[in-house]
Amino acid sequence: MKCNIRVSNVCMRDVKLLSISFALSFFSMGFSKADTLSVAVAANVQFAFDDLKEEFKKQTGHELKGIFNSSGKFVSQITNGAPFDVFMSADMDYPNVLYQQGFSSAAPKIYAYGSLVLWTNKNIDLQSWQVLLENEKIQKIAIANPKTAPYGRETMRALKFYKLDAAVESRLVYAESISQTNQYIYSGLVDVGFTAKSVVVSAEMRGKGQWIELPVNSYTPIAQGVIILKHGRENAPQMSQQFYEFLSSAKAKAILQKNGYAAP
Repeated sequence: MKCNIRVSNVCMRDVKLLSISFALSFFSMGFSKADTLSVAVAANVQFAFDDLKEEFKKQTGHELKGIFNSSGKFVSQITNGAPFDVFMSADMDYPNVLYQQGFSSAAPKIYAYGSLVLWTNKNIDLQSWQVLLENEKIQKIAIANPKTAPYGRETMRALKFYKLDAAVESRLVYAESISQTNQYIYSGLVDVGFTAKSVVVSAEMRGKGQWIELPVNSYTPIAQGVIILKHGRENAPQMSQQFYEFLSSAKAKAILQKNGYAAP
């Protein structure tokens, strides 16, 4: 709210009225800010989140503010007091930890299942990708940090499944999150990299480079969980609940499926 106020040559009564008006304006601005929900969003959901945000506003009139990072880093931030209302994780483990530690009064639920792909933005044929990764000509392979990013953790599980972990170990380039992994791949800083299917099918990245989906039996299905945090329950309970329920709606599921996820 903008105010054009002339304060020169006014009487004390006018000053008091102006003070009251300013206080009401300040309260009003604070109230409108409270109409925005703060959502900690796993980096792999970044492209889908814009569509979810638009549809949620259309249905409820409420704004969503998405902050993107690896799920493990979000847990550290939340346990240290970060004021997020809702957490959309890349797995179920991290939100369950928060629930068990009392950062939520209700257990998380699955909102989507994610898939792993191998992606390159170079002229590399990925059809025989297992043989390809054993070849020393592939010098740099991007992967999200398996200690903080569930997609990185499941990538390591897939590499072990195919007995490729030892062969590629010295050539792995660890990124902080899927977002940084994508930057490494897209910019050509690495030859290939493992990322989320939601990235390569997004409107922003569709048709760029080559990718191949990993067989689902090579890693644990990536069940992604959402949880309403204590901050959301205390400061925006109705809005937090609305968004939590919205993620199970037909519209949200359609958006997530369009972005490469499987519905729960």
